[in-house]
Amino acid sequence: MSFVPRDLMEKAVREAIEGSPPRNFKQSVDLIVVLKDIDLKNPQMRFREVVFLPKPPSKKATVCVAADGDMAVKAKEVADRVITREELQGLVGNRKAAKKIAEFCDWVLVRTDLMPLVGRTLAPALGPRGKIPIPVPPNANIVDFVNRYRHAVILRTKDQPQVACRVGTEDMDPKDIVENIYKVLSTIEHKLPNPRQNIARIIVKTTMGPPVEVPFYLARIE
Repeated sequence: MSFVPRDLMEKAVREAIEGSPPRNFKQSVDLIVVLKDIDLKNPQMRFREVVFLPKPPSKKATVCVAADGDMAVKAKEVADRVITREELQGLVGNRKAAKKIAEFCDWVLVRTDLMPLVGRTLAPALGPRGKIPIPVPPNANIVDFVNRYRHAVILRTKDQPQVACRVGTEDMDPKDIVENIYKVLSTIEHKLPNPRQNIARIIVKTTMGPPVEVPFYLARIE
């Protein structure tokens, strides 16, 4: 459990939502965690973690499946797009088409035997966008996989000591958003050597709204 007080977190979430000007689209609520005293050159300190949110946002992630045969047939019932082996082969040397798929798909679930082909075609377009292909065993229940990744986010560090991800949408109950935030914070804290010292700032904001900082420093005073 995070050391950040729940009342301070919920207050920040409400302030971020209420202080955001109305838009003609449903805004996401994002969490930004700024880190300090972390060596990003150390592989153990780099974040590349998948988190499954306990309170599903109403704006679900777009999930695509790269598969053939029976898995492809079942995936068509639930996935936003199914990419066959033939389509993947057609992407060889076609960076424009690969980028278009990478922009559309939040997650690409890949039957394990197609991973090498995805690595040559889609992975170069997914990587710069902070997305990763997820291997799926041939005998896995692809429907369950797709439904699970609808509510998944990825925590990833780049060249800056911070982690950011979506934790909800502005139409959600702030208490549910807080539950998602705690799930993300728990994942972050488990990776850090000293969470109380390594977390410098926690910020909540909507897509187009101003950032609201959580004054959790009170919780660090012993």
